[in-house]
Amino acid sequence: MKKFIDTIKAIWSIKELRQKILFTLGLILVYRFGAQVSLPGIDPTQLGKLSQQAEGNTLLDLLNQFTGGAFARASIMALGIMPYISASIVVQLMGIALPALQKLQKAGESGRKKITQITRWLTIGITLIQGPSYVYNLTVQLPHTAFLIEQRWLFVLLAVIVLSAGTVFAMWLGEKITDKGIGNGISLLIMVGIIARMPSAFLQEFANRVTEQNGGPMLLLFEIVVWLMIIAASIMLVKAYRPVPLQYARRAVGGGYEKNIFGARQYLPLKLNAAGVMPIIFAQALMFFPTMLGSMSDSDWAMWMKTTFGDMFNPWYNLVFALLIIIFTYFYTAITVQTSKIAEDLKRSNGFVPGVKPGTQTAEYLDDILSKITLPGAIFLAIIAVFPALVHSLFPGMQTSWAMFYGGTSLLILVGVAIDTIQQVEAYLLNRHYDALMKTGRKK
Repeated sequence: MKKFIDTIKAIWSIKELRQKILFTLGLILVYRFGAQVSLPGIDPTQLGKLSQQAEGNTLLDLLNQFTGGAFARASIMALGIMPYISASIVVQLMGIALPALQKLQKAGESGRKKITQITRWLTIGITLIQGPSYVYNLTVQLPHTAFLIEQRWLFVLLAVIVLSAGTVFAMWLGEKITDKGIGNGISLLIMVGIIARMPSAFLQEFANRVTEQNGGPMLLLFEIVVWLMIIAASIMLVKAYRPVPLQYARRAVGGGYEKNIFGARQYLPLKLNAAGVMPIIFAQALMFFPTMLGSMSDSDWAMWMKTTFGDMFNPWYNLVFALLIIIFTYFYTAITVQTSKIAEDLKRSNGFVPGVKPGTQTAEYLDDILSKITLPGAIFLAIIAVFPALVHSLFPGMQTSWAMFYGGTSLLILVGVAIDTIQQVEAYLLNRHYDALMKTGRKK
């Protein structure tokens, strides 16, 4: 405990780091305040049916979780930052097929700025598609008395504009946090939205187990222990890697002759889960389509699809979900980890894998290792993704909102963002430590 307090004091003593943390917290508070403001023209006291719809549909409850409850609150931030995430995914995938985007990706800082601008415009386009769908759902779910603007077309137009502005504002907040704060701003906003739902979910589970005598406090304690074990497993998945030994050679000239002097051995870390949380996001997006197709018909097959794939805790849903995650893990890993480029960079810097020829053979060697470690990583990722359904069936009576925190996208985002932010803070502390040593040395 003393070490933890000393660490907090060390963080607070660094002026630049303290300002970044306060700046980040300030913008997060602004984002959470915006999530509480309802759309103009809606009576906020009549939003109960919308909340019931989100709680009754596990997929809508997942969307509500990512926005910190703004989705069910008909907030100006109801769409949250998810349109920006969708736009980023689309631009990343288009970069594989479009030579123009590939050229921008290799153009350094100027190319990155242009890609960011393209992503922003695409975010607005996606918002203008999702906004009317969300507003139409409001008009269907809420009673007529909930709308304070009599002209329905005027309300729809106003609501779509406000929703688009809310998403753009959230995107701007995320970019400002990344530039002037601490951590990745977009990821932090998603994490804050998820954490905002955690206290209410735990209180519901506490009341369910203790107050209503549905299992008692011992079962609740056991659930918390299992939850902590899943968090530990997620941390291991995020941080696990396979070290590939590397050797670097440098050419030294002296005494009228040249000779190769080999540097110290280093390692290339190939992550067990190089794709991160993206396979789950891709698979989750595809799992919405069967429900949409099922809603277009009244046949028995359509009703089965709507019932089966509209429930995140259904066995068939989780089987298909897990298979899609494994497929997308291989797909996204192949996109993000380009072994041929790694081998080329190693060859250019006089680096090589001991016992493997530089160039093509090194690329094939790295690709073989990556293929072998991706399979267990993909299976482990799929298990964590479907774990909420497993604990929901293992612990009868568990609240759906609390089961969501036992795996899936939510838990992996929380773990990944927390690790990334902690590493950035540690980097500041390490730099401060070295600066202090250097200043002391100069004084002596």
